[in-house]
Amino acid sequence: MSPRRRRPPGATELTAAVDAILQRLTALHPKVIDLSLDRMQRLLGDLGDPQDRLPPVIHVAGTNGKGSTQAFIRAGLESAGLRVHAYTSPHLAWFNERIRLAGSLIADDLLAATLAEVESVNAGRPITFFEVTTAAAFLAFSRVPADFTLLEVGLGGRLDATNVVAQPRLTVITPISIDHTQYLGETLPEIAAEKAGILKRGAPCVVARQDDAALAVIESRAARLGCPLSVAGQHWTVAREGGALVFQDERGLLDLPLPALPGPFQTGNAGTAVAALRELGFGQPEAAAAMTGVEWPARMQRLRGGPLVEAAAGCEIWLDGGHNPAGGQAVASTLIELPRRPTHLVCGMLNTKDVGGYLRALAPQVETLTAVSIEGEAATLSAEDTAAFARAAGIKAGTAPDVTQAVAALAAAHPGARLLICGSLYLAGRVLRENF
Repeated sequence: MSPRRRRPPGATELTAAVDAILQRLTALHPKVIDLSLDRMQRLLGDLGDPQDRLPPVIHVAGTNGKGSTQAFIRAGLESAGLRVHAYTSPHLAWFNERIRLAGSLIADDLLAATLAEVESVNAGRPITFFEVTTAAAFLAFSRVPADFTLLEVGLGGRLDATNVVAQPRLTVITPISIDHTQYLGETLPEIAAEKAGILKRGAPCVVARQDDAALAVIESRAARLGCPLSVAGQHWTVAREGGALVFQDERGLLDLPLPALPGPFQTGNAGTAVAALRELGFGQPEAAAAMTGVEWPARMQRLRGGPLVEAAAGCEIWLDGGHNPAGGQAVASTLIELPRRPTHLVCGMLNTKDVGGYLRALAPQVETLTAVSIEGEAATLSAEDTAAFARAAGIKAGTAPDVTQAVAALAAAHPGARLLICGSLYLAGRVLRENF
């Protein structure tokens, strides 16, 4: 796809200054990544510990659904007229997406100035890109008044760069599954222990529905720290009933609109967000607004315009950034709910993911897969290797040089079909940036 450097709604074009600083910060990345908070705590200390001056923090960890759940919570809080900071990663099209200050994406001039300040204080010492940019987000958040700060964990929880807030107002744990095993452990209890590392003494925690092995780990840590738990299936329930979302807890029953984000898995994410809003003292109006006001790109997003839609010649174009087996299952469940139509995948993945597990989850719902590599990503899986994984999963597969050519070829061969671009948030980001 040829680059189209136009601005998406609500975002700003990266300035040359921001781009240059981000490139320099990337070069500081340690040769060997050791998950540790030492570098982060040193840098924050040199910056005057901005993490201690944030508005009340809602800290969100989990394997799948973190971003969607955080987006639901933010929509609910903002509907009450509150100013909300939000930090999320990775970005899709523009780095500014990671840092939302009191409701608006951080402006280029402020982003450049904040990054430059953090770069100067760090003084060339080794630090990961996520750590240094998280420090910049904390610095920006500490200087702008707001009512709440939403922090999404980047990787794991216990040793994640966001896990430096001493006393969050609330923690949230979305569904945990196997992912990032090279850093978090091979088993579900090991991974759950890392995610549960965000729990802090006495701070309440909302827990989405979990595998029993993961829940046992969370409950054990919560008991040691005296953290009140609000657990799906124990303290609250959520379900679709007809054209409504029904949430119930000890405070009563809420009859809500269905989530604006598509897919049955969003029922659980929406319920987790409502449970969080209830824990914060909000009720029916805010919960309803969370359902209808939420926006979160690249989560089974239907593309309605742009060069790809034009190239598709009457086909539906969908985009999703899920990349692990649980993400594949979520996409498959959404495809089952959509009106029946032959579905063909355009897929690019990273070589650090469980590619076979992801594609096996999707195999029963799709006709073919066209594999692409992800341009500019060192960890991209080659198109040929992705296609080989697809064939092993029982999907007829071929390759294409890029997404645009894959879409055009599929549209010509399968008029009116559903085309789903999937497999990586990095691929989704390129699509959003270049298709706008």
